[in-house]
Amino acid sequence: MAAKNNTLPPPSSSKNDDPSTSAITPSQEDAYLSRASHLTRQELLRLRSHRLKELTKCYKDHYWGFMEHLKIQYREYYWKYGVSPFKQDNEVAAVEGGDDNNRRCASVGCKLKAMALTSFCHLHILSDSKQRLYKACTYVIKSAQAGPITCGKPILRSTTPSLCTVHFQKAQKHVTRALRKAGLNVTSSSKLAPKFHVIVAEYVRQIQSKRRAALKDNKHKVAIKEETAD
Repeated sequence: MAAKNNTLPPPSSSKNDDPSTSAITPSQEDAYLSRASHLTRQELLRLRSHRLKELTKCYKDHYWGFMEHLKIQYREYYWKYGVSPFKQDNEVAAVEGGDDNNRRCASVGCKLKAMALTSFCHLHILSDSKQRLYKACTYVIKSAQAGPITCGKPILRSTTPSLCTVHFQKAQKHVTRALRKAGLNVTSSSKLAPKFHVIVAEYVRQIQSKRRAALKDNKHKVAIKEETAD
């Protein structure tokens, strides 16, 4: 079968991918003052100010050079693993792993492209026992006899708390609702996450109430023991 036609041209990579390497250019005054054995305070301040400005300009040039380099690399990566057309002529080779650019996900029934350096797509990346970048969302959807059933959607391992975007917003709503039930004045509903000092105040209130209940229970037990001893 013939390959599918695609109107989008592949991204063109620049020949000069290296970031800008602009150098600090000394002024005429710098060249003159660099040979002087003594400098006045004003001359020293002027010299340092000029060098600081040149160094700032050099850092900016390097920064934007790296940004352009990153854009080029990202565009090539996105084309290679994201939007490039799937070649039906090489479909069998792609499934068998012969074509790295068009490999399908190794999960049964999945037709999505596999991510780079793995045999699974993002949806099934947790099936790869060797990957260390992702973990499962721990939001409890419902409880069962065998144990709680969690979301399990892949999220970055560095994400804290371990919730996907949808369930993180739900958790924020639950916290806001609990604080309102506790009588705390929470900000408007458009701002889901309460302020940190509000959460701390609620935790302190709950801890104090538990301590008072435990102290009251202990006093009651002591009174019963004294009556029994008499």
